[in-house]
Amino acid sequence: MKGNVHSIETFGSADGPGVRFIIFLQGCRMRCRFCHNADTWKIGAGEDMEVNELLDKAERYRSYWGNEGGITVSGGEPLLQMDFLLELFKEAKARGISTCIDTALQPFTKEEPFFSQFAKLMEVTDLLLTDIKHIDKDAHIALTGVGNDNILEGFRYLDEIQKPIWIRQVLVPGVTDDPSSLQRTHDFIATLHNVEKIEVLPYHSLGAYKWEKLGIPYTLGDTESPTAEDVQKAEEILKGREE
Repeated sequence: MKGNVHSIETFGSADGPGVRFIIFLQGCRMRCRFCHNADTWKIGAGEDMEVNELLDKAERYRSYWGNEGGITVSGGEPLLQMDFLLELFKEAKARGISTCIDTALQPFTKEEPFFSQFAKLMEVTDLLLTDIKHIDKDAHIALTGVGNDNILEGFRYLDEIQKPIWIRQVLVPGVTDDPSSLQRTHDFIATLHNVEKIEVLPYHSLGAYKWEKLGIPYTLGDTESPTAEDVQKAEEILKGREE
């Protein structure tokens, strides 16, 4: 089986525990205004690569992984290539490789055939890096182009099966930094029992040039990155340590 691969990063240090071999899959249905990988959106593009081809490449760097490292599949949205991802992770586990998915959970549904495949995928997945783009449904639609009801349902299912997750919140000044919304996000996170880490990722415009290259208007061009103090305040709210 082949997957549509956008690119590979051999020494990822911010996408899961330890050093990770990161596979960016092609294709995403969300249109996040702050996305720094807009070139991964188009479905069906990218380079066709086989499971063993990817894992053979990954294992060349295995000596750098230590006890915590492994592979992380990101995107785009990796769950759009469910069959490929399942085969990839089954083979990875057969090779004794730690597996992690970086996902926005946008494709999640309890409808078939997705749900059964997702349940099987979770059996060979060690960790998920999961995004909360915005807790408010209308604000989520304005920010990403889609709602978040099914995404929050996905979080609840991962909690139900006690699959470890790291939650990430991109902090965009004037968009996702409202204290009341962050408090609502904290309240939702507090209902989950499978959260190992909460990370606030400061917005940056480093990927804006990709939008320009693709001829897509970048609507956050005048938005500055949050200050270290802003990030700290957001972390305190999300983690329940606000003063």
